[in-house]
Amino acid sequence: MSVLILGGVGFIGRNLVHYIVSNNLSTNIRVADKVLPATAWLSDTHKQTFDKVDFKQVNLVSPASIEKAFAREDGGKWDYVINLAAETKYSQDESVYEEKVYTLSVNCAKEAAKQGVKVYIEVSTSQVYDGEKSISKETAKTKPWTLLAKSKLKAEEALKDIKDLNLVIVRPAVVYGPGDVQGITPRLIIGNVYKHLNEEMKFLWTKDLKINTVHVHDVAAALWALCQYYLDRKANAEIFNLADSQETDQETINSHIRAIFGISTSFHGTIVSNIAKLNLDSATEESNEKHMSPWSEMLKASNISNSPLTPYLDQELLYNNSLSVDGSKITTVTGFQYKHPKVTEQSLREVIDGYRAQGMWPKE
Repeated sequence: MSVLILGGVGFIGRNLVHYIVSNNLSTNIRVADKVLPATAWLSDTHKQTFDKVDFKQVNLVSPASIEKAFAREDGGKWDYVINLAAETKYSQDESVYEEKVYTLSVNCAKEAAKQGVKVYIEVSTSQVYDGEKSISKETAKTKPWTLLAKSKLKAEEALKDIKDLNLVIVRPAVVYGPGDVQGITPRLIIGNVYKHLNEEMKFLWTKDLKINTVHVHDVAAALWALCQYYLDRKANAEIFNLADSQETDQETINSHIRAIFGISTSFHGTIVSNIAKLNLDSATEESNEKHMSPWSEMLKASNISNSPLTPYLDQELLYNNSLSVDGSKITTVTGFQYKHPKVTEQSLREVIDGYRAQGMWPKE
């Protein structure tokens, strides 16, 4: 089957491309992205993978570039199109998300419908659900708690109205694994910083604040499973959460950080955190300043002059919002099975070891 991956150089995209290539699932793969693979901090494994695909450098904000991304020299049509293209940074101006999330997604989907694509998958986010403590199934109340999620949900609703689009919507929890920059990796970096400072690491709120997770390899396998399942079926804008069964919370991650770095960890608790919430701008700035300088020193000491990794935590992610989702629907509908049912110390060490092998993580 032919597959077009929009935004395929990013974290999920590169792992999806590797999954398809390494399992010999398709020899007709195109990746469309504004970022060149040569400048995207790919691992050696992913570099070899991208040598086997057709890459088009395009800015998918432009309708003309979208046409270029979809156009094939043989005049054929794509069987599967998976949209991973979007602005991924938090706390941007709403106009940025309007253009680089909503408008981009709508225009790409319209082109897919026009071209008669057999399956179109829109990758959204579980942050569209209400950030309360209850577990969210796909039918749960939506109340986006980041500006990015707000635009993602708006795009979802618009795509449902596009005629002749065989649409599947995917809402992953916090995605982690090889190549992760924004998921769990900032917490790992901060853990390394506190080891360097020989201090206790403390986070806002409580240990049971949910930050449900899903391994990027499972995300890649799930996306392909959905493509195959809906190839000869009408999707009707079916929605699927992606999350492992662990119900990961802050203490889950902190327990692994303690084991990896040999440090003490704790939480500020509700009272102190609510006080900080009253002036979260200042609290966030102070926290990031504490972490950024030592991290820079650690990189310099290891002769690392350039790295995409940062301990910076965005303010939008520091509120008391629970990310708790049920990711079991895909297993009952398609038969897909998660191979990483929980976050393990080993899986997090693999992230660190991967970056260390690339010369982007400080030496021991």
